[in-house]
Amino acid sequence: MDVIRLAELRDTPLSVDEVLAAVADPGAGGTALFVGTVRDEDHRRAVAGLSYSAHPSAVEALGTVLEKVAAEFPVRAIAAVHRIGDLEIGDLAVVVAAACPHRAEAFAACRMAIDDLKAQVPVWKHQLFTDGGDEWVGVE
Repeated sequence: MDVIRLAELRDTPLSVDEVLAAVADPGAGGTALFVGTVRDEDHRRAVAGLSYSAHPSAVEALGTVLEKVAAEFPVRAIAAVHRIGDLEIGDLAVVVAAACPHRAEAFAACRMAIDDLKAQVPVWKHQLFTDGGDEWVGVE
């Protein structure tokens, strides 16, 4: 069975339960989970909401990130789902989980997955502030 159980971008609400179920594995003694949510403040500015957009290659890039993590750690199962479209405060923006034989490996694999996803997957955030301003994040 492939260790990459879920690698998707979606314009519908994300489910922590779905991601945890995707990485369930009898050989995993530890499962680490990261949940990123839309916060109400950034850089001391009140956030009204945001929108994520992605390059057509983003799903492929996400798969590449997860493959790299699986090659680096003894991953039994790994999953990542990122939201695209308009999100409100409190919405789930990204959910990542890694299941490994031991907890330290699971934590390290999950951290590498979210860090590399943020750095290498072409997903861009357009943040809208309550003062009427806006900001693009992740756009070079």
